Amino acid sequence: MAHAGEFTVTDEKADAEISEISRLYLDGKLAAIFKLDDKNRGKTVRIPTPIGRIDHTYTLCGEITIRTPEGRVETHEVSNDGTLHNPDGHHLYALGSNNFTEFFLMDPDDDSIAEHHPTHSNVCSMPVS
Repeated sequence: MAHAGEFTVTDEKADAEISEISRLYLDGKLAAIFKLDDKNRGKTVRIPTPIGRIDHTYTLCGEITIRTPEGRVETHEVSNDGTLHNPDGHHLYALGSNNFTEFFLMDPDDDSIAEHHPTHSNVCSMPVS
């Protein structure tokens, strides 16, 4: 597949996080895997975009393990969808909110680039047998 351009995504471990394993899908295809812990506190990846598309769907999903203010350890499964509007040349950040239950992309310099949907994604669902 020919590529039109690219954008970058950075994911960084928050102070409350113990570890994170997450995946970024672009247009339904796996584009990046982030594995974060105390030794690997952040990762930036280049994401190529295909020719002929300006808007792209994305999904962020994975498991984030945190330590609560009370000292408990909790693992949250995150899976949220969104849409990127002409992201080529932009630098996006993977961010968590709502007590690490929502996970989305954001460009702090241009909030029109990324929109996210706070509902859980079906892309990340694992079949149960």
